Amino acid sequence: MRHRRHAVYAISVAAELSGTAVQNLRVYERRGLLAPERTEGGTRRYSEADVERLVRIRELLDAGLNLAGIGMVLDLEAENAQLRADRDEQQQWLRTAKIRPPKRRTPTPPR
Repeated sequence: MRHRRHAVYAISVAAELSGTAVQNLRVYERRGLLAPERTEGGTRRYSEADVERLVRIRELLDAGLNLAGIGMVLDLEAENAQLRADRDEQQQWLRTAKIRPPKRRTPTPPR
């Protein structure tokens, strides 16, 4: 089974899979939106995760964002994913440790 971060696609294949042009992939790399792996000879190799990122870039372009805005959105999405992963890890730790977070108390109405 191939890992989704294993870089196997040449630039032309990645462009075709993501529905964009080869020159766009080079621009996205120059702008820091994408960082494909390189072979020893310097050839770009793209992973399944890279192709998914290219599709997301295309979606954001279609929604009217410019490349600077797309960079910000991608950064925020990555930060959000990391925060969710951290939260899930903490919740798993709490379940494993048999510690329960305090129950939320419903406020009593004033008398």
